[in-house]
Amino acid sequence: MPSFDTVSEANIVEVKNAVDQANKEITTRFDFKGSDARVEQKERELTAYADSEFQLGQVRDVLTGKMVKRNVDVRFLDIGKIEKIGGDKVKQVIKVKNGIETEDAKKIVRVIKDSKMKVQASIQGDAVRVTGAKRDDLQAAMAMLRSKVEDLPLEFNNFRD
Repeated sequence: MPSFDTVSEANIVEVKNAVDQANKEITTRFDFKGSDARVEQKERELTAYADSEFQLGQVRDVLTGKMVKRNVDVRFLDIGKIEKIGGDKVKQVIKVKNGIETEDAKKIVRVIKDSKMKVQASIQGDAVRVTGAKRDDLQAAMAMLRSKVEDLPLEFNNFRD
């Protein structure tokens, strides 16, 4: 029976490249001269450092701009609270989301069931598997999910015939 998996995963290599490019631009920009502005990455957690909240906003803007250029959806970024780390210096933790949470997976299954299409959806860990009798039904389900679920960056993989 034909099937595909609906997933939400950021390309971690492209995220690393975007962080490297952002750091390179931050070091060469005139408005960051003499400041401690930078972005650090540990696995799926980015930490932005700056001398003030305004500069931190600028660092975030540079980072999101580089992510967009590297085709990494900014909806993967979960931006945390701004923390003071002594003096005027501030930092902000930005988490890179991975996988579909249970609540979002239930929403995807509900959208598929409400559409009355001839496909079935089941939650498989952090992915949603969609199965159907025909390949055309699955392609229609993909198109429908792209248009109805806008708050999640969805990808479709593991397409089997």
